Amino acid sequence: MTTQVAFLQKIQQSLCPPGNGVFTVNTAKERKEQLHQKLFGTTENIDKHWQDSLTSLNDSSKAVILGIASDCGGGILRGANWGPLFVRSALLEHHPESESFDLGDVRVIPHLLHDKYLNEGTISNCRKALYNDEDSPLAVSPLTITEDVLHDFYALYPDKGIFGIGGDHSNSYPLTKAYLQAKKKQGKRAAIIHFDAHTDLLVERLGIDLCFGSWCTHILNDLHDASHLIQLGIRSSGKPKSHWESTFGVKQHWANEIIERGVDSVISDILSHLKDENIDELYVSFDIDALDQKFAAATGTPEADGLSPDQAMTILKALAAQYPITGADMMEIAPFTDSTGQGIESAKTTLKHGADLSAMLIAAMAK
Repeated sequence: MTTQVAFLQKIQQSLCPPGNGVFTVNTAKERKEQLHQKLFGTTENIDKHWQDSLTSLNDSSKAVILGIASDCGGGILRGANWGPLFVRSALLEHHPESESFDLGDVRVIPHLLHDKYLNEGTISNCRKALYNDEDSPLAVSPLTITEDVLHDFYALYPDKGIFGIGGDHSNSYPLTKAYLQAKKKQGKRAAIIHFDAHTDLLVERLGIDLCFGSWCTHILNDLHDASHLIQLGIRSSGKPKSHWESTFGVKQHWANEIIERGVDSVISDILSHLKDENIDELYVSFDIDALDQKFAAATGTPEADGLSPDQAMTILKALAAQYPITGADMMEIAPFTDSTGQGIESAKTTLKHGADLSAMLIAAMAK
């Protein structure tokens, strides 16, 4: 059984200070220093200040932030690896009252996705690079590191929850998998509330089974029932809603349905389903492209005809009023990316809406 001392030693190696998940030398140095100044009151000896802060995890907020600065599981426009740095800064700017504990960022080798895709020689080389020990037992890829860390986290802190900041949506695979397995051990029935323009229900993409378009498929067996994956905002799909629901057993509320029927009607349907399924707790996975592209252009796959921030917030608040939200994530914010022609303001707009939704979820988790 993992002890708190062993867990602390693991995260001091597997993680790094908040905002440092993107491996750079000078790129974005000023932005990182601004974040560190706000979090630690200094830009010097950040590794030590961060490691010292970890000792207060026991007595911290129930809402624990973890950044995963990886976009290796993406596949359209890249840049979501900057999400953890920029979303944190936006949270501090727009919601300084938000209370959480920042665990830091997963250490990311940007060319890697999951250890199962690597041979032993590569794993050994990467362990030497990350941990200065080619025989280390620790994982080296971001999805594998995340799941490994979180299994220990939930075993030690069953009353705390992780708010993950990505990164592309493949990062929700280890976040939700570890969460669902922990809840089953606790005897809890949990549902995943998934906001997205896309179903993410591919079995594989170009031969790779874990990616931004397939992660949902590979957590279905960790749910008590596939219908406990509830998807909202879907509108970019080569197949109709009936295909996804009949093939996988999930529940979907497409964007046009929410807009035409109204959020209150959809909320009523969701709450009724959650009650019928005896759900105890909720995890919210929010891909920013669930919002219409005029609100969220700084993302890899912006889509028109999506939800408004008010519609998304209304749904979240209604769910939080009836069920504990004990885990959540914010994914696919790529602050340097915009394919819609909106210009530099698109990043500010996207980050503002992402921060607003994140702050609401963090507050719900901290209750």
